[in-house]
Amino acid sequence: MRTPLLDLARPGFHRLCRAYFGLELSGVDNIPASGPLIVTPNHQTYADPALVTIPVRRRVYYMAWNRLFEIPVFSWMIRRLRAFPVRIDAADPSSMREAVRLLNAGHVLMIFPEGERTLTGRVERFKLGAFRLATTLRVPVLPVTISGGHEAWPPGQVWPRRGRISITYHPLPGHAALAQRARAVIADALGETAPAPGA
Repeated sequence: MRTPLLDLARPGFHRLCRAYFGLELSGVDNIPASGPLIVTPNHQTYADPALVTIPVRRRVYYMAWNRLFEIPVFSWMIRRLRAFPVRIDAADPSSMREAVRLLNAGHVLMIFPEGERTLTGRVERFKLGAFRLATTLRVPVLPVTISGGHEAWPPGQVWPRRGRISITYHPLPGHAALAQRARAVIADALGETAPAPGA
């Protein structure tokens, strides 16, 4: 599915991110051109959804922390960018139903398995919801590593500073032990080796 308005804005946004963040994208050939897909990046900054979406030439929907939808103006904006709320502290059947609907319709869904931004820059424990969904629906998962975002825009800092951010789109793993494999490939790309079980 083409995204003409986003395709129009994409080159300028990409150039801006390259100039300000030294943004580097690698592995973009691993992004499927069609079919349902769950994108599972690690989470370092508020800009992650926009940055990860730059090379995805399809309509992307975003599962986002429900408390973000309580912020005036910001809530209006992210809803129009195709985000929908999910509770990260409890089961949320309504968000799962929406996710199933979108994936059954062949769309791309971005879910951050950590649930919220890292406070340390390290990959936090992965929640298993995205991977259970992928296994149940037999939908491929695209692991994505964001590196350098925490240094450019750490929690508590109002505006991002100039930095060097790289984003890597990894090959699609098989469904066996999906969460562990997705987390392992992201952590390995960041130079981390200690495993962290899902919650």
